[in-house]
Amino acid sequence: MQPISVEAFASMVMKNNKGYRKKELVKTLNDTLTAKKNGAKCMICGAPIWAAGSAITGSNLCFTCTTGEANDSDDYEIE
Repeated sequence: MQPISVEAFASMVMKNNKGYRKKELVKTLNDTLTAKKNGAKCMICGAPIWAAGSAITGSNLCFTCTTGEANDSDDYEIE
């Protein structure tokens, strides 16, 4: 995973997707990151959640359960 700040990730999402409100997105990203730091687990497999993906999907899921991919080296994770 490539680390990225909440603000930078939110800006990237806003640039590439319509329909988000930045203030709400930043709050959701921060809430999801806090949940991950507090031990939130994937609701499918029990692995730690992928905070960036979970904030976007609205479900506590790990990278693999979200994307179906095992290699996360080119993807972002908020910090």
